[in-house]
Amino acid sequence: MKIAILSVILVISAFAETPRFETTRLFIKLAPGAKVPSSDLIKSVKPLFGQNYLVNTTNAVALENELKNNKNIVATEKSYFAGKNELPKAKKDKSMTEFNFFEAFNDPKVSRIWSFKDIGDYGVSVDRAYMNPIGLAKEEVIVAVVDTGVDYNHEDLKNVMWINSKEIPNNGIDDDNNGYVDDVHGIDTLNKDDQGNASGDPMASHAHGTHVAGTIAAEQNNHTGIAGIASNVKIMAIRAVPDSSDETDADVVESFLYAAKHGARIINCSFGKKHNEGGMIVNETIDHIGKTYGVLVIAAAGNEYRSDNDVKPKYPASFPSDHLMVIASTNKTGGLSWFSNIGKKTVDVAAPGSSIYSTVPGNGYANMSGTSMAAPTAAGVTAEVLSHFPDFNGQTIKKVIMDSAVAHPPFQHRMVSGARVNLHLALRHALKNYDNLIRAQK
Repeated sequence: MKIAILSVILVISAFAETPRFETTRLFIKLAPGAKVPSSDLIKSVKPLFGQNYLVNTTNAVALENELKNNKNIVATEKSYFAGKNELPKAKKDKSMTEFNFFEAFNDPKVSRIWSFKDIGDYGVSVDRAYMNPIGLAKEEVIVAVVDTGVDYNHEDLKNVMWINSKEIPNNGIDDDNNGYVDDVHGIDTLNKDDQGNASGDPMASHAHGTHVAGTIAAEQNNHTGIAGIASNVKIMAIRAVPDSSDETDADVVESFLYAAKHGARIINCSFGKKHNEGGMIVNETIDHIGKTYGVLVIAAAGNEYRSDNDVKPKYPASFPSDHLMVIASTNKTGGLSWFSNIGKKTVDVAAPGSSIYSTVPGNGYANMSGTSMAAPTAAGVTAEVLSHFPDFNGQTIKKVIMDSAVAHPPFQHRMVSGARVNLHLALRHALKNYDNLIRAQK
């Protein structure tokens, strides 16, 4: 009986761990000069970049088998699910803890954001950076938040939302012919029509994406709520992550390409999965948008209780792209958050991610913890620096953030830089080394 029960458990376990994929979408890569073959299994085709296409099909497995021996097809790749996972939950700050008085902002709740504190207090020196400006004019930077959507009507976010000026709101027409209807603030890849086209309404379905957006760019000095780290940013909202996680490769690729083509210079990815099925289309996409548009993708390292990403990779964090910056999480005492993943080779730098106070849907504010919160902290710092130095490409701004980070000896063998990001120091490092950095840009 015990053997029989054990056999059932093993079968169930093996079934549960079998990677799931979308049965209606398939990536294909064509040979140079080749065209997408005709097939009764193909409903529609979306060009991605280069020779890469995403096919909307009636049967992904059957189509893959049909194309297996086609000389015009270099490769096919399924669109895999990430796997369901619980996202960080919003927690009200019952203690109403105030960590400091910040001179730079008049927002009444900003003093609850401990990560704005200075170096010695283990923050990223936001107040110090604003009270000691480097004297350069700033250009607007678009940051794409690929997540669970954003409450774009939130009192602290509505004025910092990216607006697609070529689209007329709510008229049911794709005014700019970009393949999306009414994409005023971004897109929702989770809601599609019969042809696989994403919706144009990225309204939040979960607090996660709204919290991320507020950390980066909640409106400053509006006598309301909190302040974001970056002052001249527009948030492009892209809903690609379900409330229980489980995003797909195809939605991630589409989100990245949409963001880059519509002007985003930074893409925040506070999501990930513990496996990769051998495909590299997401990594190829990160490389493409980095080289073509100068985009930097910022990704959370993961929350597997200090799991080593060098040993047990997490994606997209563990992809080898030079256009990707991976963030671990720190706590209020400057140490590594108890949940944060590490990786001497694959995790780049750390930023505050424990008990971060930010926006949540319905004009609310709450604490959340996770590398999901550390990534937007780093994204906000990166965006503020980039607004001062807009001619930096993604690789250069990544170098600035990492080279200026504050070294912390216990992190030496846990991440590439062994350091914590710092806005005040990053701005000064960029100013001091500007000529050399520009010369070294690829």
